[in-house]
Amino acid sequence: MKKLILLLLAITVSTISNAQSEKEKVQATVSQSQIEGHIYFLADDLLKGRMTGTQENKIAASYLANMLRGYGVKPNPLTGDYYQPVALQQVSPPLNKMVKLNAMSLEKIVVLEASALQYNDNAVYAGYGLKDDYLNINAKGKVLIIKGGSSETQDTRAAFGLRNEKMELALKAGAKGLIELIQVEDQIWDFIDHNFNAPSLSVASDDDSKMESEFTYVWAQDKEGGLATQLSQNRAIVADINISEAEKETITSQNVIGVVEGTDPKLKNEYIIYSAHYDHVGIGTPDETGDDNYNGARDNAVGTTTVLSMAQHLAKYPTKRSALFILFTGEEKGLLGSEYYVANPVLPLNQMVYCFNSDNAGYNDTTVATIVGLERTTASKHIKEAAIAFGLTAIDDPAPEQGLFDRSDNVHFAKAGIPAPTFSLGFTAFNGDVTKYYHRPGDEADTLDYEYLFKFFSAYVMAGRSIGNDPTTPVWTRGDKYEEAGKMLYGKE
Repeated sequence: MKKLILLLLAITVSTISNAQSEKEKVQATVSQSQIEGHIYFLADDLLKGRMTGTQENKIAASYLANMLRGYGVKPNPLTGDYYQPVALQQVSPPLNKMVKLNAMSLEKIVVLEASALQYNDNAVYAGYGLKDDYLNINAKGKVLIIKGGSSETQDTRAAFGLRNEKMELALKAGAKGLIELIQVEDQIWDFIDHNFNAPSLSVASDDDSKMESEFTYVWAQDKEGGLATQLSQNRAIVADINISEAEKETITSQNVIGVVEGTDPKLKNEYIIYSAHYDHVGIGTPDETGDDNYNGARDNAVGTTTVLSMAQHLAKYPTKRSALFILFTGEEKGLLGSEYYVANPVLPLNQMVYCFNSDNAGYNDTTVATIVGLERTTASKHIKEAAIAFGLTAIDDPAPEQGLFDRSDNVHFAKAGIPAPTFSLGFTAFNGDVTKYYHRPGDEADTLDYEYLFKFFSAYVMAGRSIGNDPTTPVWTRGDKYEEAGKMLYGKE
């Protein structure tokens, strides 16, 4: 019995010692001053919000590539440098966009689908523009006026989610276009205006020339809903519309990629992806102070710096599994960099056993790290323990109604079958200080709590070490909607 007790004691001491040494390795590379340096550079006014396709976005990519080079991280194995070129089709908003209804100009409009349209004729009011609204109208050759959302909800997110259905119904009915009146406050409209009255991007393809829009779809702000009510009561609505063709061109952006090989002869063939997007939304509508520079410190200079911290650490202290670092372009334009990467991986996707993404909006609780999808993979225990080691608590997504798991780059990897949560700054609700800075000019480096970030970054690096060294490969938890995709990717029953 005495020998057994001594043996158990020795094992316990050895385990504690090993855990301490792992923590000490993290502490040896994660530096608060370096964190500040990266974030202040990436969120500097001179980078003008790092919008995809701009020169400033390319400067940010160069900075990231040279950080990886300086750490000793190996380059993209396909190119020999730290870049993956991403060809994108850019569509600039129409230069002319005038809409009048009964001689009243709609001043706040965005064009979702742009085909040249000259129209001076009666328009048809069509309720919400959903299936039942077409029962008693003749839409052929007409522009339709509709209300935002549905009878259940006029929420802007719901309206955006219904846009494809509404457009398909209008096209099927032979309509020329839609004018959708969105009931929304000025702050949310400013966000809509900033996103849709700027050039849009999509991954370029050989079929782009065949995908010309044959339809015009406009959103107009109807702040109190009064215009929709008024037009619904009018028997005649005269629409005067002049919208020019959108301008298209192909541009090249870039993902930034690096590799660190693992130490175990067998496990080094498995890779952990450490990912974040480095782009933001650029220059936009000024706030009340006149600031029009959307710096993107939280979103996503923080996430980008999280990955840099991991790269610097693993270059010095590699794990048994290999590491693939990917810093994506085009997330703010529709998750484009990650979409392109999954379609064009530099290493086989079935060797990627985990994607540890980092993306952020803001934070309102400095005692936690919020992991969107925490309990959806078997690596959750490592993340929780790492957070505790640095004085934080790891919590799962507190706002599932926002659909955050499917709104960041991780989702493309999840759809491919790769377990892929997102490590985010601590929030217990998607409001308050989170939305205060989300896609706003005030998201600047000097508004961040760097003592909290030091803990946050340390926890991410510690979690990555534990996942990278675990002899058991992480998988989706049983019953997850992406579990079957994982089985197909890895050839498991």
